[in-house]
Amino acid sequence: MERRHFLRGLTFFGAGGLLEYPRTIAKAKNFVLEHDRDYWIAMLTRIAKPVLQSLSENKLKERMPVEAVAGALTGRKKVTYLEALGRTLAGLAPWLELGADSTAEGKVRKEFIELSVASIRNAVTPSSANFMNFTEDAQPLVDAAFLAHALLRAPKQLWGNLDATTQNHLITALLSTRTIKPFYSNWLLFSAMVEAALLKFSKKYDAMRVDYAIKQHEAWYKGDGVYGDGPAFHFDYYNSYVIHPMLLDVVATIVQELGELTDIVTALETRSKRYAEIQERLISPEGTFPPIGRSIAYRCGAFQLLAQMALSKKLPPSLPPAQVRSALTAVIKKSMEAPGTFDSNGWLTIGFCGHQPGVGESYISTGSLYLCTEAFLPLGLPASDGYWSDAAEDWTSKKAYAGKEFPIDKALY
Repeated sequence: MERRHFLRGLTFFGAGGLLEYPRTIAKAKNFVLEHDRDYWIAMLTRIAKPVLQSLSENKLKERMPVEAVAGALTGRKKVTYLEALGRTLAGLAPWLELGADSTAEGKVRKEFIELSVASIRNAVTPSSANFMNFTEDAQPLVDAAFLAHALLRAPKQLWGNLDATTQNHLITALLSTRTIKPFYSNWLLFSAMVEAALLKFSKKYDAMRVDYAIKQHEAWYKGDGVYGDGPAFHFDYYNSYVIHPMLLDVVATIVQELGELTDIVTALETRSKRYAEIQERLISPEGTFPPIGRSIAYRCGAFQLLAQMALSKKLPPSLPPAQVRSALTAVIKKSMEAPGTFDSNGWLTIGFCGHQPGVGESYISTGSLYLCTEAFLPLGLPASDGYWSDAAEDWTSKKAYAGKEFPIDKALY
């Protein structure tokens, strides 16, 4: 009864009660601790609602504040709206792909599917007031890739629910990003991701852009599950923000559509499983993690790879799904509940834990921050899956600092 009651509150929020939402969570505090899935849905929809509600009404550019470091605001306004859309949908997509149904959760999904489809339509229709920039400067390639990733994660509910005209506009927008030359780094995967979506949805595919990205990342592999970001190693979270997730899904698409690249799947998955182990051990007993490297304003999005391995049911044997759920729940709570994370209208602010404008970098603006949704990928597993239904388990560092037995860590080779 409590769970149904809470989800009715969530549905009411979905109908427009944005500012009431934090109080809904507060009233259900003890309940939320018992039902991680409901908490995750509550937080994810809180994050996504302002973006998708505004864009579905063709008012994102009018409503979304644009926060950026001094001197970068003008340039960021040209690109930040596509950031907000692509990144929001990339994390939301697996949950949407479950589709609408008669349950309370299914009704909320139905609303967000409709908002997402309308948002994409307004973003790619040339006559729209919110038609987005896919070609000016370099940044649009990045967020076209996140949008493409969302389409691959929800082909039925996102691509499949678009009308034919919007599908054509979307393909045109993705094709237009070919004018942008990616940097010699993880950016090669942005071009590859766009091509993977073009292959799946239009067959207009440039194999060279995919082949080059894959071969270069193979050359940049450093060992023990870690890739360089380009020839050099970077101690940051880009192996999770971009490299492992996009390598896995680009290759999976090529395997599915063309039957090619099957020979590298095992190696990619083995490396990703190892990196997932590393990520899980970075989570402290309190749910904190080291503020290392670039782009820490993406908050819990730093754990996209761990979340994706849970979604794909490819976690290593050392990581029971319920243990990963407990760890990620702790991270989400710690990084998203800090005072100042949302402004008074529900938009994300720049920060790592709360509002910390100094965390912003020249390429960070409000739209960038929605990469945090990538931590929520396991919502694409149904509520009946053991990831959600198994009893909570302490994660590695929580066991270790409680004096409990825990497995020691071992390198891949």
